[in-house]
Amino acid sequence: MNPLRIVSIVPSQTELLFHLGVGPAVVGRTKFCIYPADEVASVPVVGGTKNVDSQRVAALKPTLILANREENTRVNVEALQAIAPVHVTDVTTLPDALAMIRDVGRLVGKSTEAETLAQQITVSMAALPAPPERPRVAYLIWRKPWMVAAADTFIDAMLTAAGFTNAFANQMRYPVITETDWQAAQPDLIFLSSEPYPFKAKHIAELQQLCPQAKIRLVDGELFSWYGSRLLRSATYFSALRQETIPPLF
Repeated sequence: MNPLRIVSIVPSQTELLFHLGVGPAVVGRTKFCIYPADEVASVPVVGGTKNVDSQRVAALKPTLILANREENTRVNVEALQAIAPVHVTDVTTLPDALAMIRDVGRLVGKSTEAETLAQQITVSMAALPAPPERPRVAYLIWRKPWMVAAADTFIDAMLTAAGFTNAFANQMRYPVITETDWQAAQPDLIFLSSEPYPFKAKHIAELQQLCPQAKIRLVDGELFSWYGSRLLRSATYFSALRQETIPPLF
């Protein structure tokens, strides 16, 4: 049997592989696969999540490629399928994320470790107290144009788990938001995510003009959108966010 050689083009799943103990088998990653920082630094980069260089991947002679339906393109995945088996995940809920962790664990011979991780995440999320009320949140992912995470996204599932209501749950996926949409939604809170758009404190005033009644927070996007081992940190962060005790991001 050939030794395992993995190319991961999904940042949260790259981190997961190292958590499961198969870091030495990871031979390729995207430039956005940044965790664990010290260990991925020596792993060759094969492009970005949307523009994978299939020739670089082929040169690495992988035996398994990890991809994701949302984060990677169909064109890239189809090109990679000619090189090695590609496991494509599709994660929009917490149960999806737990299933993905178990599936990846099985594929890389780490089922026991994956099950332990899935159980730890389940327990931590279940321990979040039921909120007395659910503030309406607009979760921004982009600027010019303004775009939010709406229904049928993992971020939406995490907002619900954290004790919030998505102010744009009546729309699907990642819609562009107009001034009329802002007026209709009237969110209690606006979360400016640290990714994919690098929101900073300077953008708060701009949003405050659109929604003067809303409280605006800079939030750690990885803890809302990464669906691998980073979920171990999410429950603690969500609890602090609800209590408004999180430290400034910038």
